[in-house]
Amino acid sequence: MSYYFTEEHELFRESLKSFLAKEVTPNIDQWEEEQKIPRAIWKKMGEQGFLGLSYPNKYGGSELDFFFDVIFSEETSKVFSGGFAITQTVVQYMSAPYILKHGSETLKQKYLPGIITGDLICSIGISEPTAGSDAANIRTTATLEGDYYIVNGSKTFITNAVYGDFIVTVVKTNPKAGTGGVSLLVIDRNSEGVSATKLKKLGWHASDTAELAFDNVKVPKENLLGQEGQGFYYLMGGLQLERLIGAVMGYAASESAMSYTLKYMSERKAFGRPINKFQVLRHRMAQLATEIEACKQFVLYCCRLHNDKKYAVKECSMAKLLASELSDKVMTQCLQSFGGYGFMEEYKIARMFRDSRVGTIGGGTSEIMREIIAKMIIDDVAYKPIEKTNFEGVKQEISLQSIYEKIKLKTEKVEAIGHTLKFDFGEEQLYIDGTGTKNEVSLKNEDAQCLIITSLENFKALTKGELNPMTAFMNGQLKIKGDMAIAMKLQSIFA
Repeated sequence: MSYYFTEEHELFRESLKSFLAKEVTPNIDQWEEEQKIPRAIWKKMGEQGFLGLSYPNKYGGSELDFFFDVIFSEETSKVFSGGFAITQTVVQYMSAPYILKHGSETLKQKYLPGIITGDLICSIGISEPTAGSDAANIRTTATLEGDYYIVNGSKTFITNAVYGDFIVTVVKTNPKAGTGGVSLLVIDRNSEGVSATKLKKLGWHASDTAELAFDNVKVPKENLLGQEGQGFYYLMGGLQLERLIGAVMGYAASESAMSYTLKYMSERKAFGRPINKFQVLRHRMAQLATEIEACKQFVLYCCRLHNDKKYAVKECSMAKLLASELSDKVMTQCLQSFGGYGFMEEYKIARMFRDSRVGTIGGGTSEIMREIIAKMIIDDVAYKPIEKTNFEGVKQEISLQSIYEKIKLKTEKVEAIGHTLKFDFGEEQLYIDGTGTKNEVSLKNEDAQCLIITSLENFKALTKGELNPMTAFMNGQLKIKGDMAIAMKLQSIFA
């Protein structure tokens, strides 16, 4: 019993551990060698009720709380194969949730039951050869022609792209609209014009990772998730879960490496005694154990926030940063305890060392995590959740693109402000250059003489005259950094 896990949770853990010990762990070496996991194992997991833990009953899910998912991620991360763990992680937490949150009922009925029974495997297609962390600048296009989108472009580093069944794909439906032109489409893997080239990787050998090509692929317009042009905002909401699960995988793999290393140290002898009796090695492991436990408790706290429906961008970013960086450290130092044997493939620590390395890259690099955190603690940026789409009139989060043209036209009509000014809404910015003969408005993110930090909701209220700039400042609804006199000129723009 613990603060986070009940007796029911622990019974589920024991059941899952037993299944993995019998059906998975004995076969991992073979699957790593073959670089392919048989689909039959996913169907077995589905039959046992290990998939779709938090998904609705109506699609075959169990509607359990998030800590069952935490246990699932912990235990699948301890079978000495990152490739095995990542396969269902991508399905359950990184791609299918977009269908659950933003898909029509037709799409939910078509795809969700299969991912819960283990019959279907899916991918999330974001990264491209020229756009990884910079999701707003993807180049894959989707042009609506009648009842179909015609998709052209490519994706890379896509897990489950070779043997999977469908891809939740990030596309540009309006290439000129920046973040407001990004949409999500569900593309069946066997569609004509979709091809995949399997990539050779440093680690995760049991999973398939590929470069995808889309050559005039016809996708029914019904396969659009949510609203056209809202894909970027859907991604911003979904990435928190992805990063949180990545953090769980990081500390769980570290625990597994520690256990494996401690066992080896108790058996390996040097100078007439087990190497776990040498102070330098004992203290190294003591330090690692302390750091793992501290990291684990913070990540579990973040999981509690998620379970309580809190949109914890800062905490989840911190968790992903800490756990992935720590995992790299743990694998390196644990391997050192094996000496030359740690460099041999027959010892699982070698595989764990390789598999861990991608943790600081996938789902947002450590550098991106630090920048998100920096924006929140230094620039006072606030991130707000994107409400899910249910096609029944649920209010949608305001997008900058939906009001951009109106504010652009209005701003360019008034007298040039003589300075540069930038609105920062968190993920997006609005830049006003008034140093010329007229105010020029763009969505670029450059330094300005005056920075105004606010929300899109407040900004829209300002543009409609529902909120006075001075009142907003006094109430803390906008924050001004830089020349206050420039900010005062907002009165003329929003009059």
